[in-house]
Amino acid sequence: MGYACPVCDDPQADDVHLANHLAFTAMTGGDDHEAWLDERVPDWGQLGETELSTEVVEYAEETEFPQVFEDTVDRSDDGHSHDHGHGHSDLPQGADRHRGSNALSDHDSEVLAEARDLTREMLRESDDESDGDATDSDTSVDSDDTDTNEDETE
Repeated sequence: MGYACPVCDDPQADDVHLANHLAFTAMTGGDDHEAWLDERVPDWGQLGETELSTEVVEYAEETEFPQVFEDTVDRSDDGHSHDHGHGHSDLPQGADRHRGSNALSDHDSEVLAEARDLTREMLRESDDESDGDATDSDTSVDSDDTDTNEDETE
């Protein structure tokens, strides 16, 4: 058992997941979700997930839906091609579903794609620098040897 989102009918595992879904969707451009929360829970932005869940659960329909866990899903290929004409991104499922007034313009989509690429590059460079720090500590030992040699010549 779980709850259907009162705005978009997406199934949620429990009241806390429902509260998080509503708030996160409202904050990331889900105008319908934001309007729904503003109307029913005016101070929703100030509440934690537990407090918000007690407020929103009374408006949600309790429903039964199949629950699937990652460790119970057969991930074998079974000859099924996953090339459906779209790429799999690093965004959570449904995060790229902006339709109607929430739809991203082509320019906005390009900006977000570039930001993701730059973030990946920055993280890679950060990892490379961390690896480089380990080799820098090896060279600092060599510089100490140089100081010792200068003392011997004096």
